Amino acid sequence: MLERFKDFSTANVADACQRLGVPVRAVSLKAAVGERVAGRVLPVQHSGSLDVVFEAISSANPGDVIVIDNGGRRDEGCFGDLLAIEAAFAQVSGAVIWGVHRDTAGLRKVGLPVFSLGEVPTYPWRHGPAPADAFSTATVGEWQVTREDVVLGDEDGVLFIPGDRVDELFALAEAIKKNEDRQIDAVRAGHSLREQMKFEEYLKLRAADPSLTLPGYLHSLAAAAKE
Repeated sequence: MLERFKDFSTANVADACQRLGVPVRAVSLKAAVGERVAGRVLPVQHSGSLDVVFEAISSANPGDVIVIDNGGRRDEGCFGDLLAIEAAFAQVSGAVIWGVHRDTAGLRKVGLPVFSLGEVPTYPWRHGPAPADAFSTATVGEWQVTREDVVLGDEDGVLFIPGDRVDELFALAEAIKKNEDRQIDAVRAGHSLREQMKFEEYLKLRAADPSLTLPGYLHSLAAAAKE
């Protein structure tokens, strides 16, 4: 999955989602270790004791990304170097945490990609019963994710997409990236983006029809180019 994801970005995939009518489930999380992560979601709801995370790792398939729902808490590090080395041993390809991590220096030594809200030195000392669906779903930001989802992460944050739409979303994202690269090359060759977009024509059309939007105009240009 990560190899397929290397030639475009979460932004390109988000654009592909919008074009195909797929909900854009994006969250602003930052990489503590690594630059990218991609894989099937392995969800777990953290309840204070780390045994639930170990239990989730026990059910991992190679390439899964463990997605830990700790309710966005910033007062306890629910993932550290020992969990990271165990996850790597189980061939988990990364961790995405709706909460914070700890042991940052140790995590860097392990090298497993980790995305979270930040870091804190404290350990979770809470002890509570795990919910019945602790390994079925995880909530990250406003989004609920399951094993049917794929998570992608890079410098722009993380994005969740349906596992059964990966091929078409990746194909469109790659096409979007190639088109943007052509536009950048054209600007460097002396043709501004406004020129490529026929922006002056858009302004004239918008003056006559204030309901016209730039995305709608660009869509009509793309459709005309295909005819």
